Order: sequence, then structure tokens, then C-alpha cells
Amino acid sequence: MKIERVTGTEFTFPTYRSVDSAGHSHPGPETLGRMALLTITTDDGTQGHAFAPPEVIRPYVISSYARKVLIGADPFMREQIWHSLEHWQRGSAGQFTDRALAAIEQALWDLAGRALGQPVYRLLGGYRDKVPAYGSTMCGDELKGGLSTPDEYAAFAEKLVARGYQGIKLHTWMPPVSFAPHPDMDIRACAAVREAVGPNVALMLDGYHNYSRMDALRIGRALEKLEFTWFEEMMNEQSMDSYAWLSAQLDIPVLGPESLGGKHHSRADWVKAGACDILRAGVPGVGGITPTLKVAHLAESFGMDCEVHGNGAANLAVCAAIRNCRWYERGLLHPFLEYDDKPAYLRSLPDPMDENGFVHLSQQPGLGEDIDFDYIEAHTVARY
Repeated sequence: MKIERVTGTEFTFPTYRSVDSAGHSHPGPETLGRMALLTITTDDGTQGHAFAPPEVIRPYVISSYARKVLIGADPFMREQIWHSLEHWQRGSAGQFTDRALAAIEQALWDLAGRALGQPVYRLLGGYRDKVPAYGSTMCGDELKGGLSTPDEYAAFAEKLVARGYQGIKLHTWMPPVSFAPHPDMDIRACAAVREAVGPNVALMLDGYHNYSRMDALRIGRALEKLEFTWFEEMMNEQSMDSYAWLSAQLDIPVLGPESLGGKHHSRADWVKAGACDILRAGVPGVGGITPTLKVAHLAESFGMDCEVHGNGAANLAVCAAIRNCRWYERGLLHPFLEYDDKPAYLRSLPDPMDENGFVHLSQQPGLGEDIDFDYIEAHTVARY
């Protein structure tokens, strides 16, 4: 079996999400969003697919990097292909990103699962077929009845617990919200949520990503009193020493790094430096399923958990394949949006959750995304 074609299909779909000037998602009026589907096809007609923003897998990336490495290659030689692609990143002047690398590798895993008739999480290891989810909120806003006050966070948390979530992660207020960052407001929101849901629901905080050391320390100590489960990305992650300084002073687990580049290599440095208590990696952020697994096994060898960043079929597959991940991040959630409404380009949700807060893995071959190819065909705006 050899790879014969690598193609991209850009299409539109309705969405109620808007993005602010800092890139944070919020509810908004219905608009047309854009998505791209990367497809890898072999000489026997087997295909693998992965979704990504059109900017990530744009025509230049496919023609200049993906096709040069993939055409004629054995699709089951994923490690070899990944390293060949990763080698191209150095000379790409930043054009070939980790997220593009991840999309290509996801499509290869999807192809393998479809070829073998197995869900990807089983090919990766298959530790479990359901994972407890925490509800991950959108960032705070200034929408009345949304997430504009501590009381609104508390009311929404009660609804999430009633839905079945066993844990909740707060994303609090960040610029361009007019009063953000505001450490006191963040602490008040965390306290309001803890009071609303009681002592038995796991709570986490992912606040402003550029707090000073002293603000981060003050918030962390408040979270300890509120018995939060972890504190996440509270400072600029390019300063590993700041995280080592903070971790040494807090009892609450510090989780990271989330957005830092460097794949599994930088995560190894964080372990050595004592900069975190729980490692963080997500498939798009570290360049694919394979390096995410490397981070998870690195963490396991040091007796650490590795919490997977973000939702989606690929991250869910990793969560189900490893033992040292306690949660699946389901979201982003907001009072004005219904997460359980499937995207128009899928026939079903890739991460359905039961009333007890467990997300069940699809048993379909591949990554488990039930793609509506007819919808995509009808709404295609570009092919490359």
C-alpha cells in the first residue's frame, strides 16, 4: 500500500462562535465558519481524514511539504513519515507549523484505523473505552446572563453538574474584556463556583496567561483553600523558571506547559526543572498523536499524570489509550451555546457524554468522526 494523493477541501458551515481580538471564542450571531478537510488516499482507495482550519493546511503547506514527503510512502510507516515531515519544519521559515504536522499525522492514524477496521484508540493501546469529562468553560465576557460575573459562573456551574460533569474548568476574564486581567475577580469566581457545586466536584482554573509571579502566587494560594484540582497556564510559558519558582511554593498541582512549542522535547525540560506537577500536551499543539503519546509516557516514567489539552476525536483517542490521564476536556462551554448540537459537517458528535459524565469512544474504524461527506461536497468553496 502506497500513498497516492494528498488533498484539501475547504468548506463553509454555520456557527454561533465569534472570536475576539485576542483569539478567544465567545457566543455571537450565526455566521459562516470555514473548515478544511485533509484527505490522504492510497493506491487501493483507502482514505484517512483530518479537520483543521484552512490557514493551517492551506495549499502551500500541502504542496510544499505534505505531498513531497507522503506521495509514494507506506502510510503505516508513521514514525518515519513524522520525522521526515518534522525535518522540513526547520527550513520552512515558520510556514510549516506543528498544527499542520499534527493534521497530517491524524489523517495517517485515521487511515490506519480504517484500513484495519479498528478505532484508533485501540491501535494506540486501548486502556479504556470511556473517559470522565470535565466541562471547560469559554473565557469570561461582558454578556449579561453569560459569563460576566462570579454569580453567573456559579449558576452555569450548577447547570454543568446537573448535566453530569464530574469536573469543571474555569477560563476567567482576559483582554480585551475591559476590566481584565483582574486577579480578585478570578478568585471571587472560583469561590462562587466552589460554593455552588460543593466539595465533591473537581475544579480547575485556566486564567489569564500573563499574570505576574506574585499575582499567580496569590491566586494559587486562594485555590489551595478552595481545594482546586490544578492551576493552569497562569504565566508566560516561555519563562520555565517562573513556573519552577511557583511550583516550589504551591501545594496545588501546577499543570503545563500548554501552549509552549518544542513538542515532547520541551516537556522533558519542564519535568527536569520541576516546573510543573502535571504535564500538558494536546495533539494539535505538539505536532500529532505520536508526540502526544511520547509526552504521556515520559510523564508516566516520572510518576506524573499527563492531561490532554483540548477536545476532539484525536485528543479523545489519546485519553482512552493511556492510563495516566484522568480527564477529557469537553468544551468550550457557555450558557448561550449548546455543545451537544453536532457540527453541520458531522452526522454525530465525536464525544458523546452520558448522564454520569463519561464520554464514550466510537467503535467506528479510524478516529471515529462520522463525517457527512455529502454536506461537505455541497458547501465546498475550494479544493487543492
